[in-house]
Amino acid sequence: MRTAIRLLAAALLIAPVLAADPPGFGLWKADELKKRDAALSKKVGPDHSSRETLADYGDHRVRFLYRDADGFPEQHDHIVDLVFVQSGEGTLQLGGAMIDKKATGGAGEFVGSRLEGGERHPLGEGDVIHIPAKIPHAFLVSKGRHITYVL
Repeated sequence: MRTAIRLLAAALLIAPVLAADPPGFGLWKADELKKRDAALSKKVGPDHSSRETLADYGDHRVRFLYRDADGFPEQHDHIVDLVFVQSGEGTLQLGGAMIDKKATGGAGEFVGSRLEGGERHPLGEGDVIHIPAKIPHAFLVSKGRHITYVL
């Protein structure tokens, strides 16, 4: 009987270790994101950002972005943005009128040269932002600063 109890206890302890994660599961640990943050900071392009797709699930994707200056405003008519600030600081300009609005590759995707009006929200490490579809927005970064976020 004791042997059976020991075997059962061992099975209960080992089973979670051997169990496979379900399809579509994703986990990005903080130390991994810090390494990716450092790598992205060395690959900043002419638009003052660098990015990588961490996962693409078909109906949504997980992206990691580094920005060291203001970004162009954008608007997604069919996509909600959920943003987790990983490091740095910046400002989210939300709403207002998009100047020089033009469609980009996808249906309902737009970019502009700047936003007039709207609200400004300071952002820092650990902040979480939900941006509804159809709302123009831009991430602004002061000279000498950066912001890194998971989108």
